[in-house]
Amino acid sequence: MNMNYIEKINEINDYAKAKLSTSRYKHSVQVATMCEELCVKAGYKKFKGYLAGISHDICKEISEKKMLKLAQKDDLPICKQEKDKTSLLHGRAAAILLKEKFNIDDEDVINAVRYHVSGNIKMNEFAMCLYIADKSEPTRPHITKEYLDNLFSMPIINMMDFVLTENIEYLKKKNYTIYEQTFLLQNEIKERLSINE
Repeated sequence: MNMNYIEKINEINDYAKAKLSTSRYKHSVQVATMCEELCVKAGYKKFKGYLAGISHDICKEISEKKMLKLAQKDDLPICKQEKDKTSLLHGRAAAILLKEKFNIDDEDVINAVRYHVSGNIKMNEFAMCLYIADKSEPTRPHITKEYLDNLFSMPIINMMDFVLTENIEYLKKKNYTIYEQTFLLQNEIKERLSINE
């Protein structure tokens, strides 16, 4: 299928605006804008980045029952963290909704949305762009111009290492249980970076 990215962006933007709270929609637009910028840096089409960004939280505010029902369709196991906190499934649910409701067939976009919550060793640089944008978009309280200037001075893989490590430290301080996949991804990125030194 030769997908019209602009058409899909408009369609999902309208859906997000209708279904999400004002603050969550604003966050999604900020993530989409930053993801677009990161994708240009990484050599991907910018519209593809915007599509992933505007889509990533479309299931964030649906009922837990609906979220679980959607997420189970990807045939991946529901892990302990997701059983304890169903809202962590919103990325997986959104990936299914993108396929079923919006006929999105771009696997880069699907996987980026699917893995933006926990991270995963299957993530490519495109998926990393969404993860980085989600955690570092300008309206987040700790994000300053200096922070972003420093971040954008790095290659994508280094940005991912920086943001992922920062996020893990934040989760530890909050005493949240962290996905095993998050640690596996962190280890894999550290290995890749050490090989390239």
